[in-house]
Amino acid sequence: MFKGHPKGLFVAALANMGERFGYYTMIAIFTLFIQAKYGFDAARTSHIYAIFLVFVYFLPLLGGIVADRVLGYGRTVTVGIIIMFVGYLLLSVPTKFGTGLLSIYVALGVISLGTGLFKGNLQALVGNLYDDPKYGAKRDSAFNIFYMCINIGAMFAPTAAEAVNNYILKAQNYTYDGRIPAMAHKFINGQLANAQEYLSIAQLQDQHVTLESLRTFSENYLNQLSTSYHYGFGVACISLVISMIIFLAFRKHYKHADVTEKQKVKNNDVTVTVELTAKQIKERMIALLLVFGVVIFFWMAFHQNAATMTYFARDYTATHVGKLTNIFFDLFTLLSLFLAILGLIFLFQKKSSSTTRLIAGISFVVFAAIAVYRFSSFGNSNAFTPQMFQHFNPFFIVVLTPLVITLFGWMNKNGKEPSAPRKIGIGMIITGLAFVLLMIASIGLPSPKSLGGLGAPDPFRVSTYWLITTYLILTVAELFLSPMGISFVSKVAPPKYKGLMQGGWLAAVAGGNYLMGQAAGLWDVLPLWALWSIFAVCCLVAATFMFSILKRLEKATN
Repeated sequence: MFKGHPKGLFVAALANMGERFGYYTMIAIFTLFIQAKYGFDAARTSHIYAIFLVFVYFLPLLGGIVADRVLGYGRTVTVGIIIMFVGYLLLSVPTKFGTGLLSIYVALGVISLGTGLFKGNLQALVGNLYDDPKYGAKRDSAFNIFYMCINIGAMFAPTAAEAVNNYILKAQNYTYDGRIPAMAHKFINGQLANAQEYLSIAQLQDQHVTLESLRTFSENYLNQLSTSYHYGFGVACISLVISMIIFLAFRKHYKHADVTEKQKVKNNDVTVTVELTAKQIKERMIALLLVFGVVIFFWMAFHQNAATMTYFARDYTATHVGKLTNIFFDLFTLLSLFLAILGLIFLFQKKSSSTTRLIAGISFVVFAAIAVYRFSSFGNSNAFTPQMFQHFNPFFIVVLTPLVITLFGWMNKNGKEPSAPRKIGIGMIITGLAFVLLMIASIGLPSPKSLGGLGAPDPFRVSTYWLITTYLILTVAELFLSPMGISFVSKVAPPKYKGLMQGGWLAAVAGGNYLMGQAAGLWDVLPLWALWSIFAVCCLVAATFMFSILKRLEKATN
């Protein structure tokens, strides 16, 4: 899987891993933070989140222009890291609950700008490594590896966020309860009709309860929870420093690919400059724009993970799980179990050398022991925070990527591998099926509107496996679509517009995020099954369109 790739790929992948760890730590808790600190409803929260993501994924267009025409890829990436660091630093400064909204908006703007300079240009740099005919055949698998490393960083993000949350709350003798923030805000604003349920869950330190003591608890809890989220955002600052060190210290491994077409002409490096006719450029640009138009609907649906799917996790999903299910929510147990199984596979694999088998055997024993030890520490009922659902997608990415690469490699060897546009179409169909599953899970549940912004009573809370399975299906869809899309852009984009077109791919993601916010705003309006059906129908219609233009897209690829 990793053989035959240039070392520059791994430098870029590790640098991206660090940045994405910080970014996804923030994303895992952002909507929960906004609602806890400011008491915003789902529509306003989703709107803020969507606008932020729009700029995060639209500004790479600007980043692509800056790299193509001015700074080059490496310098633009470096400047982007520095700007992102400033943004996350602003976001990590605690303020009392209900205050500091302007500083939050400024921080989000700075983070968006930095990400715009960083993200697309790092992808363009990776694509340049595979313009060398020596590595050209490995382009798709390279972006799968690159994408897997992104998700290794993302996989640990929810656990890091939860650890910070729990540490800050525990210092004040509090524990996380997803029902408290909404009730606390309603109580403070005089909108809580019946305080009896709130009294039963309020973590008061004395038995003598008055309206004033309940108000004090509400303000203190919201303040400490908000502070824990702020410190969670600070994790990104640390990860960005690590990314910067990796990217600059190992520059020699990608330096030869850190050249734009403008720089090639300036250096008279005409041997590697590809000239296309105006007609070829037009055909390629149209093909890319058509793909961008399709994937908008994937991102509209997929990025519900930190919006409506997080609301669903908090308000409609069981808050405690048994010992076996808790394996999925304790990342270190889950990883230990996975690595133990991996060791067992290599131990009995016929092609494994004696050294490999020895290492595999030791790995199996060590990781199996860790998994058993952690499992033995679980209680019969285990609480978890809603953001923990978000580690399933990156975990499944890491587990499934080697299988997908092996599958596509076997298909390629036998002349049966689908083209990148066909894979994208298949991914859209799978995405639609994921939301059909959520539709089924939501039948008979009360609508968010009828609950008045509060969580559903226990009889209406569903098994965690509905969301876990949904994330599994969405992950399969993502593997068919996202790394293939990035690879397709790097291959088809006219040489003079590589940075711009990687920015165009991300701008399509921005468009999807805008639609995500609009759709998520319907959380308090529609029945749950109707909301999920919007995403299912949009993805299936987009897939139909994708297959209708397949020949044109495949022609542009050749």
